[in-house]
Amino acid sequence: MAKITIGLDIAKNIFHMVFISSSGKVLKRAKRKRKELLNYLANTESSLIVMEACGSSHYWAREFKMVMA
Repeated sequence: MAKITIGLDIAKNIFHMVFISSSGKVLKRAKRKRKELLNYLANTESSLIVMEACGSSHYWAREFKMVMA
């Protein structure tokens, strides 16, 4: 089970993230440009990523699965 949950706000250009511990404590906040997001997440520990349900959420879920595997 993931120790960290990443809440992700999907946007057109800038993605906002909040990292939350298993106890619910906010560990950090970050924002990344679209072109930096996958590389940034590929270099983090395995985490549970939660995001809004929208038209692009399935696309991003597939991308995250590939880089965090």
